[in-house]
Amino acid sequence: MATSRFTPAERGRQMASPRPKTRDSKDTLCRNILIYGKCRYENQGCAFNHDQNKADSFENSMKKSLNVDSPAFTPAQLQSGTKKFTFSSQTVNATPFTPKGGAQDGDVSGGGVFNPAAIREFTPQVPQNYDLHATGTTNGVTPEASGSVHDPFFAMSSMAQTLPAAQYNPYAEDQNHLAAAGGSYYTSQTGYTAPMQPLQYHLYAPTGPYKQDLTPYQRQPHDFFLREDIREELHKKADATRQVLPNSQLPTVSNHYHSLVPLDTPRSGANFFGNYVSWVYKATSKKNGHTYCLRRLQGLRLNNVESVRGIQSWKRISNGNVVSVIECFTSRDFSDNSLVFIHNYHPLSKTLAEHHFNTAQGSRYTRQFSVPESILWSYICQICNALKAIHAEKLAARCIDASKVILTDKNRVRLGGCAILDVLDYESTQPLVDMQQEDFIQLGRLILSIGTNTPALGSPQTVIPQSALEQFGRTYSVELRERVIWLLSRPSPQETAQKNILELACGLSSHFVDCFDTSLHAQDEVNSNLMRELENGRIARLVMKLGTINERPEFDNDPSWSENGERYQLKLFRDYVFHQVDSSGHPVLDLGHMISSLNKLDAGIDERIHLASRDNQTVFVVSYKELKKMVANCFNELAKPHGKQASRGF
Repeated sequence: MATSRFTPAERGRQMASPRPKTRDSKDTLCRNILIYGKCRYENQGCAFNHDQNKADSFENSMKKSLNVDSPAFTPAQLQSGTKKFTFSSQTVNATPFTPKGGAQDGDVSGGGVFNPAAIREFTPQVPQNYDLHATGTTNGVTPEASGSVHDPFFAMSSMAQTLPAAQYNPYAEDQNHLAAAGGSYYTSQTGYTAPMQPLQYHLYAPTGPYKQDLTPYQRQPHDFFLREDIREELHKKADATRQVLPNSQLPTVSNHYHSLVPLDTPRSGANFFGNYVSWVYKATSKKNGHTYCLRRLQGLRLNNVESVRGIQSWKRISNGNVVSVIECFTSRDFSDNSLVFIHNYHPLSKTLAEHHFNTAQGSRYTRQFSVPESILWSYICQICNALKAIHAEKLAARCIDASKVILTDKNRVRLGGCAILDVLDYESTQPLVDMQQEDFIQLGRLILSIGTNTPALGSPQTVIPQSALEQFGRTYSVELRERVIWLLSRPSPQETAQKNILELACGLSSHFVDCFDTSLHAQDEVNSNLMRELENGRIARLVMKLGTINERPEFDNDPSWSENGERYQLKLFRDYVFHQVDSSGHPVLDLGHMISSLNKLDAGIDERIHLASRDNQTVFVVSYKELKKMVANCFNELAKPHGKQASRGF
C-alpha cells in the first residue's frame, strides 16, 4: 500500500497544494506591489520582496538560463517498474532542436517560414454601383472566367441547356430527381442544389385594386379572403342552384331532367312566348349533374319534326351575351303536348322587365329616377355584340324584349329564349334580311321603353308616339337620341341599302372602348379576389389532415395512439396554432398567426418553434420541416390499411 508523503501533523496544517520551490519567497515580488503599488505589511513580517528592481533582475537571469544554447535534454532511466526503457544511439546523438522563430525581425530565410508581419490585412471592397452589365469583377469572378460579359449569376446564355427538364414541385418531399437532372448546373455555377431559392411560405400576396375605407379590424381578413358582399352573393347563387322543392309534384322530363323548380309565375303576358303559354324551370341533368334552364311551351304540337333540327345552327354560337342553346325536344311528361327547350342556367338572373319596371300587379310604387345614360350605352353595345354573332351565322335573334333579355350580373345582359321562334316558325317564308331588320327595331324599342319607363313601348304592336321621343331627348344626349331613332327607322322603298350590324358597331366605337375598359377593371377585381382565395385549398387540405390525426380515439387497437410519438407533437402544434391565450387566459384569435403557421407547415421551412404541453411539463423544439414529415407519416399510417383510395384528393 502506498504511503502518504505527509505526516498527520503536516496534513492538518496544510491549507493548499504545496508550490514547487523553484525560487525563494524573498525573490518573489509581492502582489500588493503589482496591484496597489505598495504593501501595508512590508514592515510587519511580509515574506515577499518589495523591491521591484531586484525582482526584474532576477527575471532577466532566469530568461538567460533558458535559451537556445542550453544543452540537449537527455532523459534519465526510469526507476519505477521492472521494465527499463532505453533509447537508441541515433536518438541520443540527435541534433539539438533550434526553433526558427528566434530569428531576428526581417530574417525570413526559407520560403515556408510563417511570418505574420508579411500578411496583409483583408480589406473588403465596397461596390460603387449595382450595374448588372458592368464589365468588372463580380463576387470574385471575372467576366472572362464566367463566359459572359454580364454578372455570372445573371448570365442566361447556357442555362437552357443545363436546367433540369423535370418540373419543380415546391411541395414535394423528395427533390432528388430534380437535383440529379440539374446538379451539374447548380454545382458548377452557384454551388447550390435544387431548388434555386427557398420556398416562400407566405403565399398570400394581396394585389390591387385595394379598398381603403376599411376599419383596422377588417383589414386583415380583407387581405386574405373575399369581401363579404361578394361572398354573400356567390353563396346566394350556389344556394339557388341547389334549391329543390319538398314534395314536388313536377315530373322528371324525358327521364333525364329532374328536381324541377319554377323560375317564374304568371304575370300579365310576361309568361307568353308568341301565342303559347311559356313556363321556365330549373332542372338538374342525370347525365352530368349540371343545372340547366328548362323552358316549356304548353300545349304545342309540331307539324314538322324537321323543325327541331333547326337549333343545330344555334348550338354553334358561343357568345358572352347569348344564353347558349343545349337541345330541344317534345315531351308528354306534363300530361300534354309540350315543346321543351334546354338553355344554360344563370342563377339569380332576372329580366330587364323585372329590373327596370315594377311588374307586380296593384303596386303603387314606380321608378322615380331615370336610368343612367352609361347603362343604356352598355346595353346597346352588349346586344350589338350578340347580334353580330347571330347575324354572322345567317340567323336572327327575334327575342330582344324586356321579358326575354336577362341580367346575369352587374350591367351584364344576355339574350334568352333564342332559337324558339325559329322552331315555331320553321315553315315561315319571311326573308332573313327582314327578320334581321326587325332585330334593330326591337333593340330601339327596348332602349326607348327603359329610358322613358314605359314597358308598353317594347311591344311590336304598340305605335311609338312622338311624345316618347321628345321625353327621351330631354333626358339623354343628342347622340343617344339619334342612335335610337336610327334603330327605330325603317328603310324607305326607294332605299336599296339595308341597315347592318357592322354599321351599328362602327357608330358605337367610342362606347365600345368604354365597355372594354369597364370589363378590364372587372377582370382586375376578379383576379384580386382570386389571389386572396388561391392558397386556401392548401390550408383546407392541411387542416383536414390534422383533424384526422389529432384526438383520434383509437387506431389499430391502440386507445392512446394519438397521444404518443409524433402524434403528440402534432397535438401540441395544434394548441400552438389554435389554442393560444394571453396573460389573462383569454383566447388569442390572431388570424395572421394561424395562416402564417399553417403556410410554414405546408412549405416545410427550417424555422424552429417552441411547443409546450398544457401543464408545461413537456417541451419540444422542432422545425416546421420535421412537423411536415410527421404529418405525412401519421396520415400515411392512417391511409395504409384502406389502400390508396383512402387518401385520394389530398
